[in-house]
Amino acid sequence: MRLKLIHCQVFTREVEHVVSRSAHTVDLESIPMGLHSLGVEMRPHLQEHIDAADGAGYDAILLGYALCGRGTEGLRAGRTQLVLPRAHDCIGVLMGSRHRYASYFQDHPGVYYRSPGWVEFQTPDLKLQPAFPAQKNPMGEQTTLEEFIAKYGDDNGRFLYEQFSSFRRHYSGLTYISVSYTHLDVYKRQPLVRADRSFA
Repeated sequence: MRLKLIHCQVFTREVEHVVSRSAHTVDLESIPMGLHSLGVEMRPHLQEHIDAADGAGYDAILLGYALCGRGTEGLRAGRTQLVLPRAHDCIGVLMGSRHRYASYFQDHPGVYYRSPGWVEFQTPDLKLQPAFPAQKNPMGEQTTLEEFIAKYGDDNGRFLYEQFSSFRRHYSGLTYISVSYTHLDVYKRQPLVRADRSFA
C-alpha cells in the first residue's frame, strides 16, 4: 500500500520508528506541534494538507492527530480514505488508548504530560497564523501578560491574563510518557528541570 501520513511533530520519533519497520510505502509530512494551540482554528490548516494529498494516488491518508480540541472534527478527503486515531488528544494516543488515558487521569487528575516529542520539539515562542486573515492573532492561554496589557490596558490585561492562566494552579505533578526506544530517554530529565517554572 502507498500511504500518506500527515502528523503532528510531537509524534515524530514514534512515527519514524514505526514507519521504518512498515511493509508499506509511507510518505511523511510533519506539521509543527504548535498548531494544536489554535483549537478548532487548526482545522483549515489540516484540511489544506489533506486536500493536497487527496487524489495523489494514495491508498489512504493517515492523520497523526486526535480530536485535539475539536480541531480535526469535520475533516474529510474527497477520493481517499481518511484514517485518524479515536482519542481526544495526543496523550491518549501516546498512552495506547483513550481508555488507558482516562483510567490514568482518574487517579492522577492534576498532572502535566510530556513525551520525547513534547520535550524535543516544544518551541514556546512559535506563533502560528491561522489560514484565514480574519482569524489571526487569537487571544487565549498562549498569550503573554505583555500582549494582554498592550491590547486591553494594564488592569484589564492583568485580569484577563489571570483568567486565562489560572488553570496552571491546579497542576501538581508531571507524567513523562516513556517509550521503548532507549535512545529517547535523553529527554526524560528535561521536563523535571522545568517543573518548578511550569507549576508556578
